[in-house]
Amino acid sequence: MNSTPTSTIFLVLRRLRTPLIVLIVIFAVSVLGLTLVPGPPDPNGGGPGPRMSFFHAVYFISYTATTIGFGEIPYAFSEQQRLWTLLCIYLSVIGWAYTLGTVFAMLQDKNFLNAIAVQRFSRQVRHLREPFFLVCGYGETGRLICHALDELGFRAVVIELDETRVGDLELQSYSADMPALCADAGKPDTLVFAGLTSKYCRGVIALTNDDGTNLAVAIAARLLAPALPALCRAEHAETVANMASFGTRHIINPFEKFGEYMALALHSPAAYHLLLWLTGLPGTTITRHREPPYGKWVLCGYGAFGRVMTQALEGAGLPVTIIDRAPPIDPSHTWIKGDGTGVEALRAAGIADAVGIVAATANDVNNLSTVVTARELNPRLFTVLRQNHVANHTLFEAFESDFAMVPSEIVAHECLAILTTPLLAPFLNAVRRADDNWSQQLLDELTERFGWDVPMVWSVTLNIAQAPSAYRLLMRHDSLRLGQLLRAPVTGRPPLECRALLLLREGDPPHLLPGDDQDIRLGDQLLLVGLEAARKDLDLTLFNAHTLSYVLTGQDSPGGLVWEWLAARRRAGTT
Repeated sequence: MNSTPTSTIFLVLRRLRTPLIVLIVIFAVSVLGLTLVPGPPDPNGGGPGPRMSFFHAVYFISYTATTIGFGEIPYAFSEQQRLWTLLCIYLSVIGWAYTLGTVFAMLQDKNFLNAIAVQRFSRQVRHLREPFFLVCGYGETGRLICHALDELGFRAVVIELDETRVGDLELQSYSADMPALCADAGKPDTLVFAGLTSKYCRGVIALTNDDGTNLAVAIAARLLAPALPALCRAEHAETVANMASFGTRHIINPFEKFGEYMALALHSPAAYHLLLWLTGLPGTTITRHREPPYGKWVLCGYGAFGRVMTQALEGAGLPVTIIDRAPPIDPSHTWIKGDGTGVEALRAAGIADAVGIVAATANDVNNLSTVVTARELNPRLFTVLRQNHVANHTLFEAFESDFAMVPSEIVAHECLAILTTPLLAPFLNAVRRADDNWSQQLLDELTERFGWDVPMVWSVTLNIAQAPSAYRLLMRHDSLRLGQLLRAPVTGRPPLECRALLLLREGDPPHLLPGDDQDIRLGDQLLLVGLEAARKDLDLTLFNAHTLSYVLTGQDSPGGLVWEWLAARRRAGTT
């Protein structure tokens, strides 16, 4: 992928070189012949008529060879000129047929079409004048990421090796165009070409199904754009270790992440639901799950995901019986050789007295068959179902499992939480460490106020860039409390439909759930959750000094020098 506008022009010239030479030769020979062939004899009995001038010959051949047939002839041709013109007509038809055939063949050539697509992509990336994220891989996870970024108002530039997926992206109804290039994201030149080093690039997301490609993206991002956050998917421990050794800050293993979710659900169900609610995809509704029970569990399929789930369950002190077609010799676990889709293996594993089952294979049909069969043997089972492909969502939704592990959704949740709201990560870490009663109280408070639809989560830094009106107020050493700031700029100044979750201040420990009486200082960072309307109202307050004045005092302040002068005179007249 080294195609540029200049190389595209050279490609066209190289393909059309022979046809153009043929046309030029035909044109030159035709013009030369017309200038040499004598014209009609003089009617007064003189000798042969004058030959056609070079200008008239070019003019005549131009409209004749292009089949326009304008017909402006200063005089009738001689027999010799007519014979030569007849020859020129057939030569030009042959030349144009050859040239047009070459042009049509070139328009169907894959290399030429790729060069045009690369040129168009390059132009789109160069003309971007707003922040964007570089997404490598437009599979199921990439599609979710792009839709979520579009919902949040961010642009994306996509690199995808599969031409079919690039075509699918162009069919999506995004609110803004998302440039896409069919190329290998593992090549550094491709990443640079796609805007990795652009000042508008805000992050790199490696989501391909190949760990080697994701590792190459991580290394290129670390060396070529070390200041950018790079989020890379990895499913093997060796790839995770390589990325970590190269300084990749955000490595997402969907299996390990779901293992953490499962451990959190066992330890603190309220914290688990709070995490799902805060990191869900925009526009979705979170369904509250029943809590995983304590007792004997059965796991089918001891692959990468199966090992993680076994560690999570055994870490909570729960006995696990593993069903696998090729169980290793491992005395530390209870093994049943067989297929989880069969009744015999499930009965041998003690499914009748188990409290839960994990279908952890890489085959969606087998996983569904396993849990359906297990539910027939034990209707009270708690089911954890691995869904490998989003395309099977309808089947999995019809079964209604207790937990569904969808790798693409887990990676999308983590990427959005890290990229769009960096303050969310430390808050979620605090939630994981908190007591379950504290998480339950917070979950009840937030869901009663905002519902179970995934809320808007955003962060604000009180500086000149993100909050100029508040910044100028604090620079005058005026006091400002959080409750004063979080009010709507409307009559009555009701509280905004949002809640402050975290306050970070340099030199101080993180302050969870700051109250209305919390003082605000320059440089403070706030993490908030609430409705989209509240975010817009807060942005207006932080950027407009008159709106901030109204929110703080309840009085409209005039805008502009003239209105301020009139208001001052009015106040002076009333005193």
